[in-house]
Amino acid sequence: MKVLRIIPSMNPVSGGPCQGIRNSIPAQVALGVQSEVVCFDAPNADFLKEESFKTHAIGPGIGPYSYCPGLKQWLRANLLRFDVVIIHGLWQYHSYGAFKVWEGFKKQSKKVPKLYVMPHGMLDPYFQRAQSRKLKAVRNWLFWKLVERKVINGADGLLFTCEQELLLARETFYPYHPKLELNVGYGIQLPPIYEGRYQREFIRKCPGVSNVPYWLFLSRIDQKKGVDLLIRAYLKLKGKYTDIPDLVIAGPGLNTPYGQALQILGKNTSIHFPGMLEGAAKWGAFYGCTAFMLPSHQENFGIAVVEAMACAKPVLISNQVNIWREVEKGEGGVVFEDTQRGVYAMLEDLIKQSTEDQISMGAKASHVFHSNYTIEKAAHRMVESIR
Repeated sequence: MKVLRIIPSMNPVSGGPCQGIRNSIPAQVALGVQSEVVCFDAPNADFLKEESFKTHAIGPGIGPYSYCPGLKQWLRANLLRFDVVIIHGLWQYHSYGAFKVWEGFKKQSKKVPKLYVMPHGMLDPYFQRAQSRKLKAVRNWLFWKLVERKVINGADGLLFTCEQELLLARETFYPYHPKLELNVGYGIQLPPIYEGRYQREFIRKCPGVSNVPYWLFLSRIDQKKGVDLLIRAYLKLKGKYTDIPDLVIAGPGLNTPYGQALQILGKNTSIHFPGMLEGAAKWGAFYGCTAFMLPSHQENFGIAVVEAMACAKPVLISNQVNIWREVEKGEGGVVFEDTQRGVYAMLEDLIKQSTEDQISMGAKASHVFHSNYTIEKAAHRMVESIR
C-alpha cells in the first residue's frame, strides 16, 4: 500500500502532527506500507535533511493560510501513484487544495486513492469557545461554510487519535456529516535507553537544576497550554512550602508576547526557561524529572505526555487533555481541572505524596504507555483501519 501524507510543515516547532508522521511512517514499513510526504517547507530546510522517508518540500507556503501555488501541479502529476492520501490538519491551503485535485480526478471517473482527513484536534470546540479566540472563531466559521465542510464531508473518512477527539469533533460545526469516523489511535517510538550524556546535555541547557529535583513542563509555550496557571500555582505553593522541587518550563515560544510575559511572571530562582529541547537534552529532561505536568485548556493527544509515561514518569494533566481517561484508569498520573484552583490542588497533592508513591505512579504510567501508545500498536491500528 502506498500512502501520501499532506501537511503544511514538517518543522518540529510546528507541534505534534509532524512528529506523529515521523513516528508512524517507519513503523508502518514493516506492515507493507510505503509512505511519502508533501509539505510546504523550503526544499533546503535543515530539519528535512535527515528524514528516513521521501519528503517533497514544494514551498515555502505564503502567508498565514500557507498558500502554495505548486501544490495542485504536484498532485496532478503524482496523486494517482498512491492508494491512500491523508490530509493532516485543517484551516490551511493544503486541505482544500488537495481535496479539489482529488475531487477533480474523481469527476473524471478516474480511479482515485482513498482520501482521509486527520484533524489532529482542530475540530475541538475549545477553539470556537475560548474567549481569547473570538475573532479566530468567526474566521473559522467562514472557512467552514466556504471550504472545510466540503473537505470534511466529502472525503472518504476522518481519522482520530483517540475516542475523546472523535466525540468532541461532533459538537463544533454543522453541517457535519463525515462518511466515516475512525479512531486509529496514536503512538510514539520507544524512548532511547537512558545514558548519562542525556542528563549532561540537559544540564548544559538548563544549568540551574544541576543536583536538584525538578518538575517538568515540556511543550509549546502557548496560552492554550495553561502555563500561566502552573507558574502562579507554583509560586503560591512555594510561599507555603519551602522544600519543593524546581520547575522547568521548556519549549518553543519564549519570544512571543505570551512567552515573554511568562518569564516576567516566573522570575524566580526556582523556575527555569531553557527554551526548546531536542534530542539528548529532551530525553535528559524527561528521565531526570520527578513528574511531568501539562495543564492545557485543550490538548488533542499530548505526545509529550506519552513520552513522559514511556520514561516511567507520573503525569499530571488537565481533564482537557484528550487521553486523560486512559491515564486515570491506569493510575499513571493525576487528572485535574484546568483552573487556577485545580492546578494548585494538584501540586499540593503531589508534594504530600511519598517518594515511593510517586515511583509507583511512574511505573503505572509506563504500563499505560505500553498498553496503549507504542508506535507498533498505533501503526497496526491505522493500517488495518484504512485497509
